[in-house]
Amino acid sequence: MTGGDIAGLIAAGIFAILVGLLAVPLVKLGRVFDETSKAIRELGENVTPLLEEATTTISESNKQLGRLDTITGDIAETTGNLTALVSLFAASVGGPLIKVAAFSAGVRAAFGGLPGTGRRRAKK
Repeated sequence: MTGGDIAGLIAAGIFAILVGLLAVPLVKLGRVFDETSKAIRELGENVTPLLEEATTTISESNKQLGRLDTITGDIAETTGNLTALVSLFAASVGGPLIKVAAFSAGVRAAFGGLPGTGRRRAKK
């Protein structure tokens, strides 16, 4: 064996050790990629039911909002009707009732000032 052969063997050994040292991180990187692929697959399997449930929840919320809108409209209509009823009552009964109260107050004042009714006016 010559010096060149020995140098070649040493270089081949160092190269083999270098390849071995580089192979370990590459194997670990391959495992990381495998785990990442597995995690992505599991995530896809778990996200699909969550999205379906979220879609169902949003759909039901929209239905409930539609019902609430109908109820709010009905309440607004009822409030308008009640306002009209109060206005009608005030116009039809309130005016004459005020006139009757004023008339009775006037009659009471007129009879209260007559002599012999038992009431005396307070002196100022």
